[in-house]
Amino acid sequence: MESAFDQSLSRRAMQAELLDAETELELAYAWRDRRDEKALHRLITAYMRLAISMASKFRRYGAPMNDLIQEAGLGLMKAADKFDPDRGVRFSTYAVWWIKASIQDYVMRNWSMVRTGSTSSQKSLFFNLRRVQARLEREAAAMGESLDRQVMRQRIAAEVGVPLHDVEMMEGRLSGSDFSLNATQSSDEEGREWIETLEDENAQASENVEQAKDIETLRTWLVEALSSLNERERFIVQERKLRDDPRTLESLGNELGLSKERVRQLEAAAFGKMRKKLESQSKEVFEFLV
Repeated sequence: MESAFDQSLSRRAMQAELLDAETELELAYAWRDRRDEKALHRLITAYMRLAISMASKFRRYGAPMNDLIQEAGLGLMKAADKFDPDRGVRFSTYAVWWIKASIQDYVMRNWSMVRTGSTSSQKSLFFNLRRVQARLEREAAAMGESLDRQVMRQRIAAEVGVPLHDVEMMEGRLSGSDFSLNATQSSDEEGREWIETLEDENAQASENVEQAKDIETLRTWLVEALSSLNERERFIVQERKLRDDPRTLESLGNELGLSKERVRQLEAAAFGKMRKKLESQSKEVFEFLV
């Protein structure tokens, strides 16, 4: 049901001027070449009735009408911004695609918390699956056929031109709306909530303690290995491997007065010393780090 705001907006749109081809072209040139905002406003206002008309065709998807109109208006503005009057096409013809695309994107974004689809084939399937299925069912009934679900899915996939698994996925998306994880699994008020059946992915307390201990041990090994290096080698390792934004061989070479190749050699030698230091401490330590 339309709100008072929607009805008022529709009335204003219906009262807007009708542009002839010549006037439309003048406004389009004024906006494209001079960024004349008055021309843009006049062009948008004149075709807002088209945007509202197209928005009304998507009401069955459950979105508020004022939101659909807003998205249609955004599509209309994109069309005006990208329209090339030199192409010889009427603005209304060009705008239809942008308005429809904007509304469809909004409907799909808000249909479910789970992303419904993003490719052009998935979008086509979303908006045509029920219609194609109903037609195929009518045709099968007229021929006395009885189609099982798998055959129906295969025919829908062939008709829309999408993979079979896309049809199966979209059927699940369209089968019902989202449900709260706090809803109970039965009508009993004391029933367990669905969220209680989800596995807790957070680490357990014992795992946190073990992880903290391992990190501290690794830190100790690293400090001891670095202590085996001279000051220049330690600086290179720290700048190359221990920074959030590692430096390049070239930048270090410029600072140290060395060639890039020489810095690479020093880095490799430093890693060799650290490896020997770790191996000398314990074979298990070296194997753990490798």
